[in-house]
Amino acid sequence: MSKLWATFIKNPTKKYITQETKNLIDRLLLEKISLAGIARVTNVSETWLQDYVNHKYSELPQEIKISQKAKGKLTIQCDEAWSFVGKKGNKQWIWLALDVKTREIVGCYVGDRGETGARGLWNSIPVVYRQCALVYTDFWAAYATIFPSSRHKAVGKETGLTSYIERFNNTLRQRVSRLVRETLSFSKKLENHIGAIWYFIHHYNSSLHI
Repeated sequence: MSKLWATFIKNPTKKYITQETKNLIDRLLLEKISLAGIARVTNVSETWLQDYVNHKYSELPQEIKISQKAKGKLTIQCDEAWSFVGKKGNKQWIWLALDVKTREIVGCYVGDRGETGARGLWNSIPVVYRQCALVYTDFWAAYATIFPSSRHKAVGKETGLTSYIERFNNTLRQRVSRLVRETLSFSKKLENHIGAIWYFIHHYNSSLHI
């Protein structure tokens, strides 16, 4: 009996993860819960969960999916939010653009806070917005170097003209555990950091049309 028990321990049966469990994990990834916490809740190993998340994020499209827009009176708000990967010295700024009318996120870029970051955001915004949208931002200088001066308006927070994107930044930070300022759930890989942000954006945009 002891020999059989020893064999059982040494060669355990591979655990099958059900689709129901995977669906639960997908939902939990949209909440402020660490991977270790998700592993405990769903009774999966942290190693399996990390591999699952790595694959999921690597398969995500990093481009905006939005409802069709006609050229005309479009207005967007842009803002940048601080984050880091690995250590706080490795800053990764999250640049975002939001459609004022539909509240959709219509642009996203993760990178530095300079001209490269502003250009990355601008290039991520669908062409229809780049051609005709009025753009409100804060006074960060990088915007003015990239955005068309005729349609770019730098404003203060007190105007309320960037309030929607500021509110979304707060939502993003509260829902994605990697972005909570005082956290042990920070990203160690840039790819997963970006993947977690895009995963939430896709979910957020799709939820607006339910």
